Amino acid sequence: MSKLAEIDAWLQENLPVLLAEHQVPGAAVAVFAGGEVIDHAAGVLNTDTGVESTVDSVFQIGSITKVWTTTLAMQLVDEGRLDLDRPVRAYLPEFALADEDAAARITVRQLTSHTSGFEGDIFTDTGQGDDCVAKLVATLSEVPQLFAPGEMFSYNNAGYCVLGRVIEVLRGKSYDECVRDHLFAPLGLTHAAAGPYDAIRYRAAIGHLQPSPEDAPRPAPVWALARSNAPAGSTLAMRPRDLLTFVRMHLNGGRADDGTQVLAPESVRAMRERQVELPDLGLIGGAWGLGWMLFDWAGGPVIGHDGGTIGQSSFLRVVPGHDVAVALLTNGGQPLRVYLEIFRKVLGDLAGVEVPALPEPNAAEAPADAARYVGEYSSRVADTVVSQDEDGRLWIEHTAKGVMAEASGSGATDKAELLGWRGDTLVATHPQLPGAYMSHAFVGDDGDGRALYLHTGRADRRVG
Repeated sequence: MSKLAEIDAWLQENLPVLLAEHQVPGAAVAVFAGGEVIDHAAGVLNTDTGVESTVDSVFQIGSITKVWTTTLAMQLVDEGRLDLDRPVRAYLPEFALADEDAAARITVRQLTSHTSGFEGDIFTDTGQGDDCVAKLVATLSEVPQLFAPGEMFSYNNAGYCVLGRVIEVLRGKSYDECVRDHLFAPLGLTHAAAGPYDAIRYRAAIGHLQPSPEDAPRPAPVWALARSNAPAGSTLAMRPRDLLTFVRMHLNGGRADDGTQVLAPESVRAMRERQVELPDLGLIGGAWGLGWMLFDWAGGPVIGHDGGTIGQSSFLRVVPGHDVAVALLTNGGQPLRVYLEIFRKVLGDLAGVEVPALPEPNAAEAPADAARYVGEYSSRVADTVVSQDEDGRLWIEHTAKGVMAEASGSGATDKAELLGWRGDTLVATHPQLPGAYMSHAFVGDDGDGRALYLHTGRADRRVG
């Protein structure tokens, strides 16, 4: 039996067990290796209706969309119509932020690598019209700058909406049309949707929310985030097999399965080149390329991306050196544990890649300097307070707000002890993610030894 056949049998037996163990209502997974694709599904798409998940079901891919958006941008680079190192204003003269100097200097490349520096969790609903992305970009004029353009990494959804708007302007059509015409069509995708009005034509999953581990996952009240955030990942949905068709194009020098050249080979390579290093977080890559997360794992290199929408989570990892890829799409519960079990098995057996353990609090690893961490940190979607008690223990109080409170189903304050993990990266003593612990990296120096930012992938600035 081939290794892929062994994986096929393993998934058949273990996928339903893993979903039940980790309260995931439904999921679908696809694996590419040796020129072949296998896929499996288990569970239900909606706990209210009981409709079963199948390999032809479509799930939202969330922020994996950002790799698609970058691919659309790189097609324009191939055509000589877009220069990554020109300012965004060369294409969007109206682009404005609270910091005029930053708005004038931010480049297209910085949008793709999350280094533009302005606060990025802006999910304003500007309607369902084809002008929704343009309207969202127009609302950014009061958005603050966290750091100078190019200085560091901070995950930025709004930056990708700006990138999507650049694509719309250069193509003269909506983002959804760009995805359909320049990626869905040349790739020959048969089960892919640019939004809810497309997704309804298929067997579509709905996300499930779980305010606490004691609660059973329940269907979310809405299917998707606002269409205005489509370039960042609010609406794109597909089956895992179609997601891997897109990946195969990237593995095959930019050629689709039928030989169509969708992306130039040099652009495929450029997307994998390191653009910025990340703090040690353990949950996302060690660096970022153009669109891609870059993982420094034993047996790699590995590229990929994850996604999260309202109750749906997606995971994609690709090992270019072995032409191996795996995609997992889920609709609630504690999917990170399912991801870890499946990806360790698949990538280990098929590519010799070691998927590292998720961060966990370590009582034996004392935080280096408590005074460096204590303080208040804030963004538009969360307020965080780090404090120290009389016994010297560190505590973190996190209050989600805005769209993040809506997505989690709770705006309550969550308090936990902070323990060491690695260096200036600490971990809370109970999970703050579905089925996993959140790592908190304290970065920068205010001149008095205190961290300037609390970094969880997003850099929240110290306030007060």
